[in-house]
Amino acid sequence: MSPLHVVILAAGQGSRMKSALPKVLHRVAGKPMLHHVMDTARRMNAEGIHGVIGHGADLVRAQTVVEDVSWVLQEQQLGTGHAVAQALPNLPDEARVLVLYGDVPLTSEATLNDLVAKVDDRTLGLLTVTMENPDGYGRILRNEQGQVTAIVEQKDASEAQKRIREVNTGILAVSARHLKNWLPTLSNRNAQGEYYLTDIIALAVDNGLNVSVAQPATSFEVQGVNNRVQLAQLERWYQQQQAERLMTEGATLADPARVDVRGELTIGNDILIDVNVVFEGTVSIADNVRIGPNCLIRNAVIAEGAVIEANSILEDAEVGPGASVGPFARLRPGTRLAAKSRVGNFVETKKAVVGEGSKINHLSYVGDATLGAGVNVGAGTITCNYDGVNKHQTVIGDGVFVGSNTSLVAPVTLSEGATIGAGSTITRDVSRQELAVARGKQRNIADWQRPQKKG
Repeated sequence: MSPLHVVILAAGQGSRMKSALPKVLHRVAGKPMLHHVMDTARRMNAEGIHGVIGHGADLVRAQTVVEDVSWVLQEQQLGTGHAVAQALPNLPDEARVLVLYGDVPLTSEATLNDLVAKVDDRTLGLLTVTMENPDGYGRILRNEQGQVTAIVEQKDASEAQKRIREVNTGILAVSARHLKNWLPTLSNRNAQGEYYLTDIIALAVDNGLNVSVAQPATSFEVQGVNNRVQLAQLERWYQQQQAERLMTEGATLADPARVDVRGELTIGNDILIDVNVVFEGTVSIADNVRIGPNCLIRNAVIAEGAVIEANSILEDAEVGPGASVGPFARLRPGTRLAAKSRVGNFVETKKAVVGEGSKINHLSYVGDATLGAGVNVGAGTITCNYDGVNKHQTVIGDGVFVGSNTSLVAPVTLSEGATIGAGSTITRDVSRQELAVARGKQRNIADWQRPQKKG
């Protein structure tokens, strides 16, 4: 079978977005629309991906640092036909070419595979959709035998043609050899003064080719984004699909409309997810996990039976089986919690390895630290890991008890079974089973007179 090359049109300004950001870089599900389209092309095993850029080209390149996309500059935006023509020198004659759009981010791989499968040297594939309100779209013209004969843009359509409900999505697939023959012949004699890619449909018919039509499962798959209202509509549709997938795979969602997935989320069975939970990046959740409301979970692994209480933030973290996090906890990158450990309310960790059954229950900061099993860290404890230039390690052995309001000045090691008195500032290592108390001696002054305000 001939190789597949994908041309993605991403040169438009998108003035209706009212933004300095190129339209294709606006995000759906936390990812630029253009990146969604590129990821789909990769999943289709495209041999070549070609991005046609124009407005904000430097910014598009800067935010799309990839090696498998060849960029083509469309210096003047003269229409879709002109845009595709800029990529022609990079397309081998024998290739099948799929034309996609950087502002149509959610067309499914299945829909596009169905379209591309129809293409050969004698057949052009066209993706259409039937809409209740086709206003603004090019209409599909068919002959009495039901065969597609042309596409007419709305501004060029007659009143009868405007009543046609089958419309052009702009997405098509065709032999590169045909594109190279047809695109140089396009005319811009139309209401827009542009070179329409859609005009190749009539050229294909004139040359005796078949036009084979595919349609998506839903019109949302081919919805483009021209303003922020449409961007929000597409976001909500995408999140609805994600919510339905999660429920099908074994999650109970307190409110399917209030969970957002902005990356890759895999789950086990019997998951409970409360309202206003956001997943970003790559997240894996095992069986019987419970996640409370208002949590942000980014690039995390959560093992079986773990509990994430309300208002917690996890980033680049691992939570072990049966562990508990929060409420109001923040696990920063490099945090690894072992089985049945606990990080409680108003606790922040960073590059912290917390051993099995260890507890940091409240109001503490533990960074650049390794805790053994069965450690108890009292409220208000901090690891002083930064000297202004370098980060230093705190090592806490099994069974250590750290009293409340303690400062551990790294580098420091608390050996197995050590005890730290509350209110201590620890600057030296503490040996096994030792008690360390490092605080100023208390003085009680009798009959103390408090300062009085003058006047």
